[in-house]
Order: sequence, then structure tokens, then C-alpha cells
Amino acid sequence: MVGQSPLEPSEGRTAVLLEPFVHQVGGHMSMMKYDEHTVCKPLVLQELSFYESLPLAMRQFTPQYKGIVSVHLKKDSLGNLTLIASPSLQLESCGRRDNTIGDPSVTRWHKCKRASTSIKWSHTQVTKTFKDSCPGKMLLRTDLQYHTDSLLEDANGNQAGKNSYNPWGLHCHRQHLNRMSSKHNENKLHQFLLLENVVSKYNYPCILDLKMGTRQHGDDASEEKKARHIKKCEQSTSASLGVRICGMQVYQADAGHFLCKDKYYGRKLSQEGFKQTLHQFLCNGNHLQTGLLEPIILRLKALLSVIRKQSSYRFYSSSLLIIYEGQEHKENTAPLDNHLHFHKPNCLTSHARVDVRMIDFAHTTFKGSKCNHTTYDGPDHGYIFGLENLIKILQNISEGK
Repeated sequence: MVGQSPLEPSEGRTAVLLEPFVHQVGGHMSMMKYDEHTVCKPLVLQELSFYESLPLAMRQFTPQYKGIVSVHLKKDSLGNLTLIASPSLQLESCGRRDNTIGDPSVTRWHKCKRASTSIKWSHTQVTKTFKDSCPGKMLLRTDLQYHTDSLLEDANGNQAGKNSYNPWGLHCHRQHLNRMSSKHNENKLHQFLLLENVVSKYNYPCILDLKMGTRQHGDDASEEKKARHIKKCEQSTSASLGVRICGMQVYQADAGHFLCKDKYYGRKLSQEGFKQTLHQFLCNGNHLQTGLLEPIILRLKALLSVIRKQSSYRFYSSSLLIIYEGQEHKENTAPLDNHLHFHKPNCLTSHARVDVRMIDFAHTTFKGSKCNHTTYDGPDHGYIFGLENLIKILQNISEGK
């Protein structure tokens, strides 16, 4: 490996240019698409420690961990930025915390054998990324409040309408790309986690991102950050329900697009507003999809049973995704198994059409973790409180209350 350029992988290997993950509905750290079934995110040692020590019972409720990849920032003469994943590169030691960990970015996805074939990041390519992907990706409408800009230009350079697609993922990507390019030179290698893309088997993935628990700050938070997170919890449903909405996209069959909400919307919700938004998440624009309620509730109860048995774990600032296929079909021929694995979207039963997954473990602590933190006893009661309330509200919706 000595003397090998980061952009010149070893023989038989190809570099991967990362594209934005367009179904990111919440969070602030950029997610990227590595391939059709894999996403990647900046490596945080505490999250890596969690995945490496993941209890067997929790594996059906988390994305599959696929390893680590080196990522290299490339800037051309015009200032266009790309991020290139190099699967063949040996990684730096993970035994120490690196201040560069946690700086993500954006790029188009492509495979290349040399840097000269890389695709530049531009406004028209952002639009093309959406157009060239699965059917649901260009059918987004958003209620996000921040202003539109040149990222919303179409392929001909015309300003698109404000509601053309959900800009949340691109909003995160732009912030991190700017931060990455301002802090680091091109020779810096960044380590990223490779994780299962849990929505890859859906045509129109409806996704609800829920921030779980009554406490969101990690043990390593500064006093200022701790106070800020406590205030957010107190002023939202995190304190009263142990759960708040961090993002959402739900396919509206009547209009042919996704309805989206962001974390700022979720922070302002009262308990009644939280319930109404859950109701909205289960509505396809024509009717409430009551057939989804039972499988979602069963899946949440199964997760609750597992969490109650995880002594010492604290899932601070982690999220819970509720996912279902937004494209309705009458066929109900797909077999089921204990893990609710998915089959082709056009033959999913109501039970197999839903999934529940825990994500984001950068502040998760547990006994035996490689990272320094406080050791706790018993299960995470704040997380359990949130799950119990979530189940109760969904049961009330199911009963028409």
C-alpha cells in the first residue's frame, strides 16, 4: 500500500463515488448511498463499538453492520467536490479518537478505476440523481421551512417549484461538505461505517424518524450542549412522552408524491399534535391504512421486550425508524418469517410491508464499551417510556380513539 494514491485502488478493486441518500428524513449527520443495498456515514468510535458488540437479540432491529471504508475528498480545478470510497485501502487504527471523524459530504455515485473518471458535483447532477433513481425519489413534496436556492434548479437550469422534492438530505449534505472542505485537505483519509440500506427493498418508502428517550445528550456532552439538549426535550414531547418526531416522508397516493416533515416541525408538536402526525403518517391521502397498525404495534412490542432485557444500555440521541411500503397492492402471497424480512414490494403482505429499526448509536453507552463513559445499571427506562407511549398511541388510533 505504500506510495499508492487513495484514488488508485489495487488491481481488481474499484473506487466508489458516493451519492446522497435521498431517503434521509431526519438527523444532522450526512448519510450516503454506497450501493443499492448499502449506505455509509462518518465513523464515530462509540457507534462502531456498539455494532461490534451488538447483542444477538437486537440484530433484527438494527441495520446490518457491513464494515468500514476509507473515504477521500477530491476537488477539481473548478472547485467541484467529490467523495470517493476506497474499499481496498488499509485503514488507520481505530484505537484512538480522531478529530476528523464525523465530517461527511456529498457526491454523485459512480464507479471508476481512476480519478479522471470521477463525476463532478453540480446542481444539475443533484436533480439527475433524483430523476435516475427509483420511482419514489422525484415524487416528494415538502413542508420544510428553510428557503429554496439553486439546488432546486432542474436539468435545464430553471428554478423548480418549492415543493419539488424533500431537500432535507441535501441540506445535511451541503452543510457537511462545506465543513469537510474547509477543515481538511484532499490527502486526508476519513473512515466511514458501511450499513445496510433498510429501505432498499421499497419502491415508495414511507419513513417516520422518531427520537427516542427522555434524555438526548451523551455522557461526553459539554455543559452548554447538555443544557441545549435538556431544553429541547423539555419543550417537546421528549419529556412528556419519551419520543418526538425527527422527520417523516409518507407517500400520498391521491397526489402521487411524498408529504414530508422535518425535525423543526416535530419539536413544536404537542402530545395531541404528535398523535395527529402519527395518524397522518399512516394515511395515504385517501384513507387511514388501518392494516398497518397491527404489524407495527407487534413489531414495537417485540422491540420493547428486547430493550427491557438490555441491562446497562443507554440509547441517548438514537432514533427509531418505522417504515412501510407506500405503494398499495392487493396481492398477499408473500410468505412471512419471524424477522419480517421483505420480499418484492409488489407482493408484500400487510405484515411484511412494515419494519422497525433502531439507528444512530454515536452516544449509546453500555458496560464493556471500548469508549470511556458512565456505566449504568438496568435497562434504559427513558427509551422504554417512549416505546410504551408510542404503542399506546398507536393502539388508540387503531381503536378509533
